[in-house]
Amino acid sequence: MSMVHIYLYGRKSVKKHEEGEGNTAAALRKEQVVQKLKNRCHYYNYYNSKSLLQGQSGAMSRQMGDSHRRFLQTMMVNGIVDEQGARTLYQHCCETHNMQHAPDKLDDFIDTINSKLQPMFMQIRKGMSEDNGHQHYALVNMAETDVTRMSSDYADNELELFRKTMDLIVSSETGKASSTDILNSADTLKSKKLKKSETEHLLNRLVHDKWLSEKRGEYTLSTRCIIEMEPYIRTMYQDQVKVCHICHYIAFQCQICENPICGIKIHNPCVARYFKGRSEPRCPACDDFWPHEIPEDGGIPVAAVSHGMCVMISAQPISDMATVAIKRKVDREG
Repeated sequence: MSMVHIYLYGRKSVKKHEEGEGNTAAALRKEQVVQKLKNRCHYYNYYNSKSLLQGQSGAMSRQMGDSHRRFLQTMMVNGIVDEQGARTLYQHCCETHNMQHAPDKLDDFIDTINSKLQPMFMQIRKGMSEDNGHQHYALVNMAETDVTRMSSDYADNELELFRKTMDLIVSSETGKASSTDILNSADTLKSKKLKKSETEHLLNRLVHDKWLSEKRGEYTLSTRCIIEMEPYIRTMYQDQVKVCHICHYIAFQCQICENPICGIKIHNPCVARYFKGRSEPRCPACDDFWPHEIPEDGGIPVAAVSHGMCVMISAQPISDMATVAIKRKVDREG
């Protein structure tokens, strides 16, 4: 029986670190990064080594080629990309591996990848950014549906504070929680208390790891968090969570119809698009006057693939790239 262990690390980067740092420090740093990537990719244990990497999956009819694998490898590294980044990456993968590129077939292309990820309870799932309305694609672990998926990177008291932060965000009318409120919540932890400096450091980590977003001292659930945690959010906050009347995604940062028997929610970007050009905005559900300020509809920026969401890969072969490298180790058991 053969077992494929897939994990990600730049070979050239490891060598460079080992040459520039002490062997002990370099080895420790390498082990920490590799362990984190193993956890993030859930250290795929797949007993048929051809099923994913060689694009063969028994009765499944859709075959996964090199272009699909390159796309998946990049998703493993980044975790989440916006739609423009995904389309650019899709085109690059097709052109690199001489596959026909159909601009309107991105979702079909991803469906093929998802059909191979299904046995491992993984999926590339689509969602929307509440900040700007842009679509995103995230690699999601379907096996774990709550914050325990973060347990490999965060201590128990840190996860408890994250849950309290989610409580604050979900229960607020604006879909935001102030840093002051979060710091006050840290004093009510049932597990080990966090100092102010530790709480601030944790919030920075949660933003860096794309679980939270921060703007002017206010925190919101990031796009990645909403996409990955949607089943947990719907279960834990079923009486508080509503979906946007326009796009039907979960709505936190939104406007609410003031008619007490209506009360629909609409994301701010959806409000901008829906009411654009209308002289008298009215609720799409109850037809009451919509009293809120209509935000401007910002278009998708040309450089949307930046912002730390998508590391664009070069045209070099995968084996030559430090940022997207797949190291495969096949252990054969007799």
